[in-house]
Amino acid sequence: MPSTDRMLVTGGHALEGQVRVSGGKNTAVAVIPATLLCDEPCTIENLPDIEDVHALADILKDLGAKVDYIPGKSMVVDPRPAEGTSVSYKNAQRLRASYYLLGALLGRCGKAQVPTPGGCDIGTRPVDQHLKGFQAIGADAGEIGGLITAECNQLTGGDVFFDIVTVGATVNVILAAVKARGTTVIYNAAKEPHIVDLANFLNSMGAKIKGAGTDIIRIRGVQHLHKTTYAVIPDQIETGTLMIAAAATGGDIIINGCIPTHMDALSAKLLEMGVKVTDYDDAIRVHVVGPRRAINVKTQVYPGFPTDLQQPMSALLTTAKGTSIVTETIFEQRFRHLDEIRRMGAHVRVMDRTAIIEGVPELYGAPMTATDLRAGAALIIAGLMGRGVTEIYEPGYIDRGYEHIEDKLRSLGAVIEREPIA
Repeated sequence: MPSTDRMLVTGGHALEGQVRVSGGKNTAVAVIPATLLCDEPCTIENLPDIEDVHALADILKDLGAKVDYIPGKSMVVDPRPAEGTSVSYKNAQRLRASYYLLGALLGRCGKAQVPTPGGCDIGTRPVDQHLKGFQAIGADAGEIGGLITAECNQLTGGDVFFDIVTVGATVNVILAAVKARGTTVIYNAAKEPHIVDLANFLNSMGAKIKGAGTDIIRIRGVQHLHKTTYAVIPDQIETGTLMIAAAATGGDIIINGCIPTHMDALSAKLLEMGVKVTDYDDAIRVHVVGPRRAINVKTQVYPGFPTDLQQPMSALLTTAKGTSIVTETIFEQRFRHLDEIRRMGAHVRVMDRTAIIEGVPELYGAPMTATDLRAGAALIIAGLMGRGVTEIYEPGYIDRGYEHIEDKLRSLGAVIEREPIA
């Protein structure tokens, strides 16, 4: 359903001050399904107040779990009453991470059925590696008629060899294997921080997972998982978006409550542009001291430059001095935001998975439409740089992954608001 409001961004205001980053979206959407594997109530803290978290709370309730959720703070899940094994089409369409219910339900019940998930249309995201992983530990898994199914009387540990590095399949196999009989070894596993955080969460309940953060993860199955209280890590992508926003506006901000080492790939690129980045124990200062230079960016799996920051970064590069080349290796449809930013006067050519961006002195406010979550963040970055007012339609995409982004930007001096569409 189309949004009934729009976001208005008035550019030309340098961001200054301090801001605190929220809990991680990518961790939250993996940890919440994982609560179904617990044999007792458990508490998750530092959850971001975003639409994806709300959707998962609704899914758990539909499955029969008891959920006490305080938005932006914590969620207590008692999975014991949950008897459902199928996620509704309506709920599955609300977020991409609904497919994590496959691994969680398979591990809990030995049976799972989830419609092909929704979320952002940023390119092909097949589930073949998920199915391969489930099959390797004894499940009968497949996809037919818009439904992904998996079933097994007894999951048994085995070797899982992924053909490509895939975050989603790594998460799903971890969830399914936690209570499997024997030991599961995942080769070519994803190494993202939220993979490590998911493993830490499960281990805090008594799981036996080693190697998270490397390309080989070993999971020794256990029979029972006990209650826990766990705080998810700060949001890596929100941190990066705020860093880019500071660079885009010529600002000087300190981002508190983050993990600087998670931002090394972005920090290196900002330094290459001429932006000053200073790391502290749990904070990052971004300070613009001169003109921003054009650079080349290529997205890669962690610890490389994250695809989720490519769109905000390429928006920033539209006003950098010189010609930048951005190569997107993960998702083939992650340049559609540049079609929108062209309306503001950006000079961009896109050829297959490469964008050639010739920096212009200035952007000008224009009406634009967000086509996915991170595209929406990119349009905000462009609006902050543009002269005049930028209208952003479909801001609901942004709400899926950023907690009260307007409030945080306003606290730093941005002029940004929402209004109903007449």
